[in-house]
Amino acid sequence: MKTTLDSRQLLAFAALARRRSFTLAAKDLFLTQSAVSHTIKALESDLGTRLLDRVGRRVLLTQAGEQFLRHSEKILREMESARAGLESLTKWGHGRLRVGASTTACQHILPTVLRDFRQSYPKCVVRIEPGDHGQQLELLRGGHIDLAIVLEPPAPVGTELVFVPLFQDELRFLVAPLHPWAKLGRVPREAIESETILLYKKASQSFRLVVEYFREEKISLSNYIELGSMEAIKELVKIGLGAGVFAPWIARSELESGALVSLPLGAQKLQRRWGVAHLKSHRLALGEETFVGLCQSATEALGRSEPRAVVRSSA
Repeated sequence: MKTTLDSRQLLAFAALARRRSFTLAAKDLFLTQSAVSHTIKALESDLGTRLLDRVGRRVLLTQAGEQFLRHSEKILREMESARAGLESLTKWGHGRLRVGASTTACQHILPTVLRDFRQSYPKCVVRIEPGDHGQQLELLRGGHIDLAIVLEPPAPVGTELVFVPLFQDELRFLVAPLHPWAKLGRVPREAIESETILLYKKASQSFRLVVEYFREEKISLSNYIELGSMEAIKELVKIGLGAGVFAPWIARSELESGALVSLPLGAQKLQRRWGVAHLKSHRLALGEETFVGLCQSATEALGRSEPRAVVRSSA
């Protein structure tokens, strides 16, 4: 089996070919002339051919040496390029960041985070991959993204991931101010099955959580409409088409203005935990750690309190 070329031998050979002198090559490499001579002999032995001839104090390349020099210089350039590329990743403001996030996170969380991230890493190439919870986990596993803003995955799905918590929210009913539930100040348990419930799409983690919650409450959700946009759900709720189920922070402005009213799902809260996930095998770079920290800062208020206009009545 042939041995791999030694980079130190290539450096010595390239220096010798450039300077055409063992003395000058040794000086450039901060080595003794004897060390350079032994290195070249070892290289010629490995290759099984003579690379140079001594003519007095000068060194001349053989035909094999001239050919090998072209390969050596190409290899050394590639090695230098590889080193420079890696060094650029550690420099402030350089690198690449691939983030996965739901449409909701893209709209309500990422703008603030990306604005602050750009100030610290102006030359970092950022790519955002929108998609729901399940899609983000697949993108992580496939190595297509580095970080994902997702709901905490259940075990054993999450065992291969590191999950950094951001905040906890609560899914609630949101209705128009003229809706009977808003006027009553609570949600009658017996009225839920007959009401049109507007839910985020069936493939989402939120849909699964809502269905499981009402199943445990012995309430059938047979009269529902699923949509792929939280914004669409809010608009339909505003015109009185039904009751939406989502977290109040998604409708903060509407709640504060009184365009929507928030009510609990029932006596038991349905809470979720959001966070940033990455593969356990993926060691975070400095830029990625900064991004996670910015996410924590940007979402701190989301888990601390609800908008002022939320109605806090119990079922």
